[in-house]
Amino acid sequence: MNKNGKQVINQVYNDASNDLLPGLYMHWPYCVSKCPYCDFNSHVRQVFDERQYVEAICSELEYLATLQGDRDCSKPLLGSIFFGGGTPSLMQPETVGALLDYVRSRFSLVPDVEITLEANPSSVEAARFQALGGAGINRVSLGVQALHDKDLQVLGRAHGVNEALAAVALAQQSFARSSFDLIYGRHGQQLAQWRDELKRGIDLSNGHLSLYQLTIEEGTQYKNLFDRGELNLPSNDRSVRFFEETRNICEAAGLDAYEISNYAAAGEQSRHNLVYWRYGTYMGVGPGAHGRIERGGHKVATAAIRSPKRWMAQVKELGHGIETMDKLLQSEMADEMLLMGLRLTKGVDLAHLQALCGRSIKPQKINELVSAGLCEMSEKEDFFRVSDRGICVLNQIVAQLSGALDPV
Repeated sequence: MNKNGKQVINQVYNDASNDLLPGLYMHWPYCVSKCPYCDFNSHVRQVFDERQYVEAICSELEYLATLQGDRDCSKPLLGSIFFGGGTPSLMQPETVGALLDYVRSRFSLVPDVEITLEANPSSVEAARFQALGGAGINRVSLGVQALHDKDLQVLGRAHGVNEALAAVALAQQSFARSSFDLIYGRHGQQLAQWRDELKRGIDLSNGHLSLYQLTIEEGTQYKNLFDRGELNLPSNDRSVRFFEETRNICEAAGLDAYEISNYAAAGEQSRHNLVYWRYGTYMGVGPGAHGRIERGGHKVATAAIRSPKRWMAQVKELGHGIETMDKLLQSEMADEMLLMGLRLTKGVDLAHLQALCGRSIKPQKINELVSAGLCEMSEKEDFFRVSDRGICVLNQIVAQLSGALDPV
């Protein structure tokens, strides 16, 4: 990193450089209530010792950092930090500040480091926005999910539309960058209703929207309702129409689809999430957090214990709550890179796939998928991407590619 740090980091993220700066993910596992569609590692709990949580997170982070190098060496560099959950906006701003103080003491942060916190748009949490900004948060991602009160109730959200609108406005005043989520393809939702709602969302947005089509996940209340025939969701054909309309409306408004579910104006992409999608390295700390770190010249997958209680107990005993730590084979890395990278509109950098994973996609498989209209090659044939048509069958494409990789 030279003195012109900002220019360098923007090149790293906007030009899809292979030399991605590492990220850090910190997981806060608690929520006020469990949404019926959610399969994240979140738990309903009203009271929690936040000082104990800070000590445990710092202990686990120190363990992971030490694994990757000598404690006495110069501080490792971070390009992004992400507080996810759960509902991390339930943390006191002092807790967030304490965690960031430790991170700064242990790592070097690039001049324009992105520090994101996920938040619910309740009035209680929004009241903390200014203090969270003072603690170091410079980007917030709000879980608005819908702009109709009835639909918010069906989704199990604790806020109403007016509360959400106030939170969006306050977030834009309190943080340099902000985004919010909407879910479409909801129970009984008509395409015309979604068009109107999306256009309203775009008008309210500040350069970034995350737009997720409702999916039914195992172990959720929605899965039980769906199995009983109590959810009226779009057919496969109508789901494709929802997706196509979403992309067309956003791009017409200047929000380009840089990933399947994420739309941004120029320069507003989520840097931290791009680390995942471009298969960079990141540490994951907290209950259930996953990471991909470098150790001894190899990429290692880490996963922490999901249960907050068990995670905390192991941290007290061993100094960390890591449950598994697996050195990845090149074939496993290639599968992961395709799974993540094909979510990006730009696709997978084939030279990066070869350099990092020692694998190339069989030319006959590329030709087959391109001929079927499911995939495309870039003009210079250096990136391989899924077409708009192929996005709707992405998982099937990735499964085919997994069996069509040759060692270089």
